[in-house]
Amino acid sequence: MTQTSVALSPDAQSQIVEALNQSVAETAVATMLAQNFHWNVTGMAFGPLHDLFQKIYEDHFVAQDDLAERIKALDGHAEGMLSAMVARSKVKEHDGHAPAEEMIQSMMVAQETLAATLKGCGDIAAEHGDTLTEDLCIARGQEHEKFAWFLRSHLR
Repeated sequence: MTQTSVALSPDAQSQIVEALNQSVAETAVATMLAQNFHWNVTGMAFGPLHDLFQKIYEDHFVAQDDLAERIKALDGHAEGMLSAMVARSKVKEHDGHAPAEEMIQSMMVAQETLAATLKGCGDIAAEHGDTLTEDLCIARGQEHEKFAWFLRSHLR
C-alpha cells in the first residue's frame, strides 16, 4: 500500500528526506559541472558537446527542484547551501581546464553516480512504502543512465 507523507513514521520520513537531500546535493554539483563544461569545452566536437552539456544542466536544474519539492512534501527541510552540497556530494567539482575527453569522462562518472544515488534513495522509499518518492527516483535514475550512455558513446 502506498504511504502518504503523513502516514510515514518519523524515522521513515527522516531516512527518505536524508536520501533525497543527498540526491539534491549531487544533482546541484552535477548541474554546475555540466554548465562549467558547456562554457569551457573546445575542440572538434565543440558543437555537439556544448549542446549536450547544456541539455544536461537544464535537465538537472529542473530535477533539483523536483527533488527538493518532494522533500518539502514529506515535511522535511531541503538543504540549500551550496557549500554543504559540495561537501556532501559524491559528484566532484572540476575546474573546467581539461580536454573534451576528460570532461566527457568526468560527466559520465557524475551521471553514473547520480543514477546509483537515486537507486539507493528509491530503495529506501520502497522499504517504507513511499511509492511517490520511489517513482521519482526511478524516473530520475533513468535520465542519468541515459545521459551516461550518451557520454560513454562519445568515448568509443
